Amino acid sequence: MANLKLIATATFGLESIVKNELIHLGYTDAHASDGKVIFSGNKEDIVRTNLWLRTADRILLQMGEFEAYTFDELFEKTKALPWEQWITEDAKFTVVGKSVKSKLYSVPDCQAIVKKAVVEKLKQKYHIEWFRETGPEYKIQISILKDLVTLTIDTSGTGLHKRGYRTRSVEAPLKETLAAALIQISYWNKNRKLYDFFCGSGTIPVEAALIGKNIAPGLGRSFACEAWPQIEKDIWKKEKTEAFQSIDQDTPIEIYASDINPNAIEIAKENAIEAGVDDCIRFEVKDASKIKIKEPYGILISNPPYGERIGEEQEVTKLYRTLGNIFKNENTWSVYMLTSVESFEKLYGKKADKKRKLYNGRIKVDFYQYFGAKPAH
Repeated sequence: MANLKLIATATFGLESIVKNELIHLGYTDAHASDGKVIFSGNKEDIVRTNLWLRTADRILLQMGEFEAYTFDELFEKTKALPWEQWITEDAKFTVVGKSVKSKLYSVPDCQAIVKKAVVEKLKQKYHIEWFRETGPEYKIQISILKDLVTLTIDTSGTGLHKRGYRTRSVEAPLKETLAAALIQISYWNKNRKLYDFFCGSGTIPVEAALIGKNIAPGLGRSFACEAWPQIEKDIWKKEKTEAFQSIDQDTPIEIYASDINPNAIEIAKENAIEAGVDDCIRFEVKDASKIKIKEPYGILISNPPYGERIGEEQEVTKLYRTLGNIFKNENTWSVYMLTSVESFEKLYGKKADKKRKLYNGRIKVDFYQYFGAKPAH
């Protein structure tokens, strides 16, 4: 099963980050488009990318791609694909889908036809009329865009942002995949001190610590394809063993995380312990407006309050102005702020060196980047 076509799905705006991750892992053929990065691989690569990708949402196995203008075409072309190579006789499988600007616009009908076509193909393979559906689970996805049908099987199961360490969270937490992306966009590396003044449940500092210690983000969770007999247990054992051996236990990492909410800090501490990185994060209950900068060359990556609720806007305006005053003369600090407040630069008192459009859930946000001087050594 070499030369499989694989898809790493991505939140809008993060496609290039996911592509860079894949290239770093050795996938030189990675090609990014809206919401996804396509690359080729084998069974080992399904396991490796699920374990290691920090900013992707899921890893999909592409079964086929074709144009379809009628339900008959959809049925016949779906049936022609090699479903029997992956879906077992006792498998439980579901079909989910979406259709955009296509003649086959009824998603429920498309899902039903794909399911029927797959069942007919499996009947031919296994010579049975009824399927027990007591075995491993497979989620088939049908995506139709401008009459081009893409059929995939989801190898991840639960989204890759679910690392397994966040047992509790504060309201509206930052997604782990987005937090990891912010860190990768920044100039932070494990030899520099990192700060987060609005750490909430600790997602940014924990993700940074995982990156700094080179801990594969998928080591603490399971995946849908772990139950698939086509991907042997030895592959999982080998890839996980290599991931454990890759952990950096020696480099001292300094991360400082604070929040005004004591409950948030308690939750953040629990999450850091669960992730196995509590040894390199120092948590503190502190009001960000009272922060005093004591040393040069720090890097701040934060997701401050946006003031989405009625009555919070004035508080957020005051906070952003205060932050601008704190860093006004700190030319060695690099500051990275994620917010939906479009007047952030005006309130902060300085135009960002770089700005990147992203999405925090369904909220359109900007990542404001202020580059400070780099240490001489």
